[in-house]
Amino acid sequence: MSNSVPKQMSESLRIGCLLTLAGGFQDAYSYILRGKVFVNAQTGNIVLFAQNVSERRFEKLPRYIFPIFAFIGGIYIAQRIEISFKNNAKIHWRQIVLIIEIILMIISGFLPHRLDFIANILLSFVCAMQILSFNKFRGNPFATTMCIGNLKTATLLLCKYHVTKKAYLLKTSLHYFLILLMFAVGAAFGAVAARQIGIYSIWTAAIFLILCLIMMFKEKV
Repeated sequence: MSNSVPKQMSESLRIGCLLTLAGGFQDAYSYILRGKVFVNAQTGNIVLFAQNVSERRFEKLPRYIFPIFAFIGGIYIAQRIEISFKNNAKIHWRQIVLIIEIILMIISGFLPHRLDFIANILLSFVCAMQILSFNKFRGNPFATTMCIGNLKTATLLLCKYHVTKKAYLLKTSLHYFLILLMFAVGAAFGAVAARQIGIYSIWTAAIFLILCLIMMFKEKV
């Protein structure tokens, strides 16, 4: 684990917190308003897909399988964007990814409930792009759309700190716990906003991403 200062704004703790707020928000939004589908946690969708297969509720299968395919597509497209624009001097490839994410989030907010499956496809695509493109903070690997890896790393670092007493290990562990807290806050905020505002509340998550985009344009990406 690195204890150095980030060289890229895209790896800063501020960006990480905003992206994680958006990640938690999206999962609460899709589960509450878009048919109990997890746009971030594809493990959950695979479990629900398998459950419905076992119960022969085949009419519900598209609800879970299409977000999984969208996630695969998002990973693929984000990787192609990185390959194509990695050496572009005018715009960083992560900024392109953020712009696409924001556009798709805005579109999803306009989709009525009869098109929930399309909204979930768009948001799963967004999640996949984000998890590939923003996978480090301060040089350390992390995820903005799920918790298990961050929780594991936070705990391992805490254990290593107790053994070695190296202060930077405790500091980094606390950063991971902060990221976990941001996901929970984002999910709680998403749940409240979903119930109060409805389908348009996803634009709040888009605002978090817009703030990230502005920060990345103002400072070194």
